[in-house]
Amino acid sequence: MNGKPIIKPFLVCWSLVVLIFCSVSVNAQTELPEKDLNFFKKNEAELQALQKKLFATKHDSIKAKLNKDFVELWEKTLSAELSWFYPFDSLNQVGRLVSPDETFRIINWNTYNNDGSHEYFGFIQTYDKKKKKYELFKLIDKSATVKNPETYIGEPDKWFGMLYYKIIKSGDTYTLLGWDGNDKLTQKKFIDVLYFKDNGDPYFGKDIFNKIPKKNPRRVVFEYSSEIAMSLHYNEEKKMIIFDHLAPRDPLMEGMFQYYGPDFSYDAFDLSKGKWKYVPDVDIKNIKNKKDNVVHKENKKEKPVYTPK
Repeated sequence: MNGKPIIKPFLVCWSLVVLIFCSVSVNAQTELPEKDLNFFKKNEAELQALQKKLFATKHDSIKAKLNKDFVELWEKTLSAELSWFYPFDSLNQVGRLVSPDETFRIINWNTYNNDGSHEYFGFIQTYDKKKKKYELFKLIDKSATVKNPETYIGEPDKWFGMLYYKIIKSGDTYTLLGWDGNDKLTQKKFIDVLYFKDNGDPYFGKDIFNKIPKKNPRRVVFEYSSEIAMSLHYNEEKKMIIFDHLAPRDPLMEGMFQYYGPDFSYDAFDLSKGKWKYVPDVDIKNIKNKKDNVVHKENKKEKPVYTPK
């Protein structure tokens, strides 16, 4: 492999980093009443107009005001019960991810500030098919106050913010792949975990990772240069999360993450009984079927999964 990323999930623009999402339509088989359809179309048009202004402005103060209005209009729109069945397809600068079992979706976006920082916003909308019950949870980004993201467990109003681009059902939990612009020097990618308590409340962060150095992590964090692209993707056929192994340009730069990038090798997490087992040095050209053993590269010393200190 030449080290080029398998997935490049973001595009850089002046005021926003936007993920390219594959939005799953949840209303494909549901015909909305005309009154409700007109309501959602009207609100979608208003959201689209706000989206255009929000992601075009370079002024932080104006951006904050526009984003406040954007959040409020999303909340009003998603609070309408039948909104679950409306796809909001025209809002292509906002993530709209539906879980594989179609029990919830995540509406998610970020704003980029002139100091290089990012702020994240969004909602989780759940749907109980049996009870035909809908719930909406507003995500409030508290990542700036979190000292140890690997072990942090958060509720929607204490969310470790990021942009999600993949939902994987893993046993009774959901594994989320996400990205964070962090600052002007480094960016981060995450393997996050979402689960729901018996009362239906969502929580982020859970101990479902095996065979990695960090003790009892609730999520896995990768930090690397803001100028480098890192691949972190899910192989549907093999049921594995495969990612670039990160390393500094020089051993003397150990711990200086602005100098970290892919070293042309790959590691993975293999899903087994609802938990992710770390598999170092996978040969991505020769990964066998799930029923076979994973092929490891020969004559290579095993390396620990990378996590920031």
